[in-house]
Amino acid sequence: MSSPFAARTSVEAVEEGMLLAPKFDAHGLIPVVTTDAATGEVLMHAYMNEVALLKTLETGEAHYYSRSRQQLWHKGATSGLVQTVQQLLIDDDQDCLLMKVKVFGSGASCHVGYRSCFYRQISPGDEGVEVNRPIALTFTEKTKTFDPATVYGGAPNPTQL
Repeated sequence: MSSPFAARTSVEAVEEGMLLAPKFDAHGLIPVVTTDAATGEVLMHAYMNEVALLKTLETGEAHYYSRSRQQLWHKGATSGLVQTVQQLLIDDDQDCLLMKVKVFGSGASCHVGYRSCFYRQISPGDEGVEVNRPIALTFTEKTKTFDPATVYGGAPNPTQL
């Protein structure tokens, strides 16, 4: 089967052309930043391979490639927190995607139970940073949206670490 994606023939064709010509990395992946379509909140960052991108385009639901499990991942297939694509954008050189979604279920996207996977912050310019000490994180979300043990049936997979 041939690819439905255009060949990357020139910078002009990639940056100004009307055909999708995604640039997958050496591992066959392209990064995806996923945001809430209504609020713009960043929910997660993941990767797609060619199959995941095609499945997303075919179904209108988010599919990713799990690097830890080395397999296609339909977001919400286990948890019910399905992401329906409202808009899919690609950057100028077609090597990064921005996907705006509506999340069903509790509205969460993080397997840890928080709404967003970005639930902690790092404080830049913190004068308390020392070379030989770990850098502290501050939680930006105080409560979980759902209980991961109930949804996934136990602790997170240790291969994800």
